[in-house]
Amino acid sequence: MKKKLVLTVNAVLAVSLLAACGKDGGDAGAPAAGGAAGNAEQKASFKKLGEEPLKLTFFSTSGTFPDVEFNTLIAAPIKAKYPNVTIERISPAAQTTNEEVLSTYTPDIIYSSSSSHQRIIRTGAYEDLRGLIKLHKFDESRIKPILYDYIKEITKGKGDAIIAIPFNANQHVLYYNKDIFDKFGVPYPTNKQQTWDEVLDMARKLTRTDNGKRYVGLSVDNLTGLAKGLGLPYVDRTTGKAALDTPEWRRIFELNKKIFEIPGYVAPDKKWNYGREEFYKDQTIGIRVTWLANMVGPMEELRQQGVEFNWDIAPAPNFADQLGKTREAQIHSLSVNSKSKHKDEAFQVIAEILSDDGQKILARNGRVPAVINPALEKEYGLDIPVLKGKTVQNVFVGSPLQEHYVHPYELEITSKLTDAGADLAINGLDVNATIRKASEAINKEVETLKTTIGAP
Repeated sequence: MKKKLVLTVNAVLAVSLLAACGKDGGDAGAPAAGGAAGNAEQKASFKKLGEEPLKLTFFSTSGTFPDVEFNTLIAAPIKAKYPNVTIERISPAAQTTNEEVLSTYTPDIIYSSSSSHQRIIRTGAYEDLRGLIKLHKFDESRIKPILYDYIKEITKGKGDAIIAIPFNANQHVLYYNKDIFDKFGVPYPTNKQQTWDEVLDMARKLTRTDNGKRYVGLSVDNLTGLAKGLGLPYVDRTTGKAALDTPEWRRIFELNKKIFEIPGYVAPDKKWNYGREEFYKDQTIGIRVTWLANMVGPMEELRQQGVEFNWDIAPAPNFADQLGKTREAQIHSLSVNSKSKHKDEAFQVIAEILSDDGQKILARNGRVPAVINPALEKEYGLDIPVLKGKTVQNVFVGSPLQEHYVHPYELEITSKLTDAGADLAINGLDVNATIRKASEAINKEVETLKTTIGAP
């Protein structure tokens, strides 16, 4: 039985107007080669955004995107520019799957990331945007290549559709709790990129128990997070087999093993996996290396609830021979639903959000813009209170990698890497045995997926 969905109309905030986007637009075909033709007869029926009262619906399929960000970055700017246009967010009941939502509702605009792109492709919900891009004269050259190239890579050789427009670059940083550093007399991370060896040294000094309270020095999102520092795929694109038995992956497994071996890191109850809750609610994590979007929006919501503490940002670390590079920049993207009755208007909304003024709002509220405009880096974080006084320019130290090609089965086999983390942390396996076990589990799961999902 499908779960009941709740459609929430979000409050409109006062913001500065966005610059005007493209002219009359058009309808596009399903995500297959070619897209909309955009002939003269079609153009006569196109409606310019804002000419008539219109409600568009919006659905977030993955990633951290709290209501405070949806209002500030999307709903409010569009309402300010186009008073006749309202963007409503579809908020499904807990545990409702994307597939259930998309089979029940037809959101006009779809927000997604590498954590959902491949699954949404299988639903057929993505419109091929090439026709709309052409009709609106949307300037694709403004988009950062590491983001747009990733989007193009998803369908390369399979119709070459453009299924999404990058919305922002979700980069990685090092968050640290200054109170914990002060408590144990450990110097703060520097404003230059540090090596993993240097960060591990800090983590060892911060991992301890004080007055019965456990503190853990470092959280890194484990194998999947660490692998993003080298841009590593989980499944080989050509063979469809596990891609873990390589020198690069072995380096990642060995680093994660060192982290788990820090005295006191694994709790007496065998807890070994630490994340956002422990950092910003429990405040027992000294350092957390993770996505910007995973933390900034939720910490702003927490601040609005009256919870604050003393933290800051440093550049994400890397191996000594990889300094100057940071982790992969995850693409958060906006798409038009192939079944929408308002494809043209939905694309105009996306184009508006990708305008310089729209991206300026993103930057000032803690998201890294998708467009090439170095001036926006100077505006980063200026309008979001939780970033006041933080060393936000450390976000831009180092060059992020392009996100690796996410295999159609990758989302389904990621749990095998969590299992591998447990094998390293608490099950007593060495690196070689863990890689063998994880590879076998992935290969077995891939064979099952070929039957249940179909050939990639």
